[in-house]
Amino acid sequence: MNDGTAPKDIAFNLEKHVNYADGSIVSKTLIKNDTGNITLFAFDAGQGLSEHTAPFDAVVYIMDGRADITIGDKTSTVNAGEMLIMPANVPHALHAVEKFKMLLVMIRG
Repeated sequence: MNDGTAPKDIAFNLEKHVNYADGSIVSKTLIKNDTGNITLFAFDAGQGLSEHTAPFDAVVYIMDGRADITIGDKTSTVNAGEMLIMPANVPHALHAVEKFKMLLVMIRG
């Protein structure tokens, strides 16, 4: 697990697999291939991702904390234990209301 990727054939704790960093966003790619990717993120409070689009639907699962996620003109507060599906080709942005960790799953196709 030294390269930061997910261990294969070994159970592990998602939330403990990525750590917060003061004033930063930490990301850790678990799987990335032609059919999609799974990435863990840890956002410090006040951090975020500016508005952007993706060509495929994406699933965001909040593991810890709380985030405001804007999709098009609608902003939703998503709490630990909740998930949100972001539709393809619709502008979206994320903002850490408080520090939060999320799992992002994007499947191409």
